[in-house]
Amino acid sequence: MEIGIVGLGLIGGSLAKAISQNTDHTVYGADLSEQVVKKAVLVDAIEQPLTDELLPLCDIVIVALYPQDTIDYVKAHASLIKKDAIVLDCCGVKSIVCDALIPLAEEKGFLFVGGHPMAGLEHSGFAYAKKSLFHDASMIFTPTKGPIESMETLKNLFTSIGFTNIEIATPADHDRKIAFTSQLAHVVSNAYIKSPTAQEHTGFSAGSYKDLTRVAKLNEHMWTELFLENADNLTREIDTVIENLQKYSTAIKENDADTLCALLKDGREKKALIDGEIF
Repeated sequence: MEIGIVGLGLIGGSLAKAISQNTDHTVYGADLSEQVVKKAVLVDAIEQPLTDELLPLCDIVIVALYPQDTIDYVKAHASLIKKDAIVLDCCGVKSIVCDALIPLAEEKGFLFVGGHPMAGLEHSGFAYAKKSLFHDASMIFTPTKGPIESMETLKNLFTSIGFTNIEIATPADHDRKIAFTSQLAHVVSNAYIKSPTAQEHTGFSAGSYKDLTRVAKLNEHMWTELFLENADNLTREIDTVIENLQKYSTAIKENDADTLCALLKDGREKKALIDGEIF
């Protein structure tokens, strides 16, 4: 197949490298940075730049941009996408993108499928892209219509580059769950590191500190957009954390060992239950 990838940052660049180096498909790539495109060609991540002349040849177009940029790109290039092609986005929120692009795809004759590769690093940009980024990762699809053969094509493509778990969800269900599993973690990590004590932690930290602070080094522009476009789900999760933290704070302030122990036990057991452990 001929595959176009729009946006050669961490995710798009890693997809380009993984597909080019692990499959027989031909990959074209586009990015706002001409230097990034040249480097992508140089390291064999893409065959050549994705142009308006090559776009109509693509069987699959993967758009790895911010949500609004994704919507804008597909709308601007819809007339160049060939009939029966598959267009897939990689955004961290799905409802806003799917609501905007599914009707357009139906009108123009191509298939739009929402997608979210559950992989990443605390760094961004093509310089950090790597073909192994998706090993043992989950890929979420939010299809609404289209032949089963199209989903088989996508499943085969993504499993061939390392994904080991394929999940199917509605856009709304995706956004509700991702508010907890991804977005809340970034908010908590980013807030946690703001303690004045963080400046004095050297020599007093171990794995728990590193685990909790890793994603504090986020791309603030991208995450601002993602948070605001999933505001209802995310603020509900934030409020739940605040409510739970208040219970711990109250128990500690009141020297209430029984309540504190019960809170800790409840959290431990919930984690074990979620992990499938028997206790």
